[in-house]
Amino acid sequence: MTTLVATMPPKSETTSSVPPRYSGFNGQYINGSWRPGHRGRTLKDTDPFTGETVTEIAMADQSDLDEAYQSAEKTQPAWRDTLPAERAAIMLRSLEIMDARHEEILDWLIRESGSTRIKAEVEWQMLFAITREAASFPYRVTGRILPIDEPGKESRAYRQPIGVIGVISPWNFPIYLAHRSVGPAIALGNTVVVKPSQETPITGGLLIAKIYEEAGLPPGVLNVIVGSSSEIGDAFIQHPIPALISFTGSTDVGRHVMQLAATSPMLKRVALELGGNTPCVVLDDADLIYAVKAAVYGRFLHQGEICMSTNRIIVDATLYDEFVDRYTAHVKTLKAGNPQDPDTVIGPIINSKQLTNMMKHVNDSRAGGARQLLGGNPNGLVLPPQVFADVTNDMPIARFETFGPIAPIIKVNGEAEALHVANDTPFGLSSSVCTRDEARGLRFALGVRAGMTHVNDSSVDDTPTAPFGGEKNSGIGRFGGEWILEEFTTPHWITVQHTPRQYPF
Repeated sequence: MTTLVATMPPKSETTSSVPPRYSGFNGQYINGSWRPGHRGRTLKDTDPFTGETVTEIAMADQSDLDEAYQSAEKTQPAWRDTLPAERAAIMLRSLEIMDARHEEILDWLIRESGSTRIKAEVEWQMLFAITREAASFPYRVTGRILPIDEPGKESRAYRQPIGVIGVISPWNFPIYLAHRSVGPAIALGNTVVVKPSQETPITGGLLIAKIYEEAGLPPGVLNVIVGSSSEIGDAFIQHPIPALISFTGSTDVGRHVMQLAATSPMLKRVALELGGNTPCVVLDDADLIYAVKAAVYGRFLHQGEICMSTNRIIVDATLYDEFVDRYTAHVKTLKAGNPQDPDTVIGPIINSKQLTNMMKHVNDSRAGGARQLLGGNPNGLVLPPQVFADVTNDMPIARFETFGPIAPIIKVNGEAEALHVANDTPFGLSSSVCTRDEARGLRFALGVRAGMTHVNDSSVDDTPTAPFGGEKNSGIGRFGGEWILEEFTTPHWITVQHTPRQYPF
């Protein structure tokens, strides 16, 4: 059997602690080789704030996709059999590289995804944390000896990697939301093919490949395909090789992924983290000053382009007027503009199509009777914060995920109505509730139909040891900790008959 050797490049002996900046993001990464795709078309990757070209990438076609999957399949058995210490060493070395390239990673996130420096730092911390957690996974995969009522027989459950995993990563938290699948997958002995969003091909895939290449990951374990979703998207899902497709994105596309996975020549699993319509509930006994801060952070981090961003602020009538005044005053202090400035909170929307959708929400809300307290016209792709009061839960601004710097505030009468409004949505990803009574908050949280509820905190929260995921139309499966370990491995039941069995015929 072929054995993979994880090579560990020596650390630089130069006097500078900052390594040379990565380059060469102009093609595909397949079987350890950087090369152009065969599509015959070029993807122009641009900075959403300046409009400057970050890179141009020769795009992949289905032959490149097939080669990537074939490479991953061929490599997987040897990677599966690589010693846990070697796989863990790769993860630990990648942590060192992420630390050494901290500022470089921040800069790629700012230039490519429109991240403010504040958000880019949050994303780097999440990236580092999930990698550190994944480094423990090679030693956390265990089997079991099971009781069995058959004489002379031993029953065992082995836990094994599932094989090849296809990862489709989004553009909003590109490096983290790609790597929360990539890191655990390879740590557990799987091999991976990543298709990043066309908006963020570097931070959503190619930058991860550079980091692992530097860390000594063997060729073929990680492959990155950059191509048009309309040309290779369906083939990426329906290809017979991957055993699981990990997708983060909209609910509509998630449904499509499920349908393709179900009708693929080889039936496959899916792990889906989809859209949200997150409520932040402020009960009548909440600490108002603190609740305002939590709700502002939950809505405006990364200008609202987060799946668990606070999409509805639900406030008890006894606090409503004061909350609205304080919330509006706090939002007025948020700086919008150049994402490179350390104090900028609101940076550019990812592209003009997304901005057009947001402006429709703003105009429809005005026409529908919502009271606009803050607004302003976009400057390029930077949309100033938009705050609406007197919103009802049936307005489009409250029914749909706006995915931008638009904050609707809803008045309710009492805890029962607050819970009803919070649950009155087909989505169920994240949520939060503010109250001075911790027991009350816990009781309320357990009544919310969502995958996650945070008491006296922002709705935007993630940690690598928790079960991150949604209910209803917000997804299937869980990321993080032991939950992703189970998603990316499969139990294999094996029995051993130690003494001859007596058969009835």
